[in-house]
Amino acid sequence: MQMTDSQRIEAPREKVWEALNDADVLKASIPGCEELIKHSDTELEAKVKLKVGPVKATFGGKVTLNDLDPPNGYKIDGEGSGGVAGFARGGATVRLEEDGPNATILHYDVDAKVGGKLAQLGARLIDSTAKRLAGEFFASFAQQVAPSPETETVSSSEQDQANGDASQDASSGEEKKGWLGGLFGGKKKQQADEDKLADVAE
Repeated sequence: MQMTDSQRIEAPREKVWEALNDADVLKASIPGCEELIKHSDTELEAKVKLKVGPVKATFGGKVTLNDLDPPNGYKIDGEGSGGVAGFARGGATVRLEEDGPNATILHYDVDAKVGGKLAQLGARLIDSTAKRLAGEFFASFAQQVAPSPETETVSSSEQDQANGDASQDASSGEEKKGWLGGLFGGKKKQQADEDKLADVAE
């Protein structure tokens, strides 16, 4: 399986490079990643749960980073096993290209092989799944490195709406309190008047 593509990220190259070496960012970006342990600057261990067609499995594997050239890129070599589901091994070359002062083009070339039940699913299904997972990874990665203005705007609008709802609830509470206060206060005043009339009658 071979795959070549690129992704534009709205962040400086140095920031993208740091994110590519941040285990927390990678874990949040990898679809189905349950665990990602960084043993050193060049060795990581991951546990990923995936579904490829009818096959579901949890893959455990090791990843090694080679040919580090900060902040230009590196090469990834890895292999993982999903038990009876099969195995995957291969590598990828990642290259970062500046696109102005505040944007980066991330280029990647992937060459991988699969075996076991996965290999029986057919190249077309495996390729389409790999492209989908890669798309999900880079979309999530880009969102973490450089959150879109739309997301921030929506968050602000939701916060404003929440504040507005809270103010409305408080206002309603005051109105309710005033209404109830008037109701019970009126009853107390009526009771006091009745007591006075009783005293006069006696």
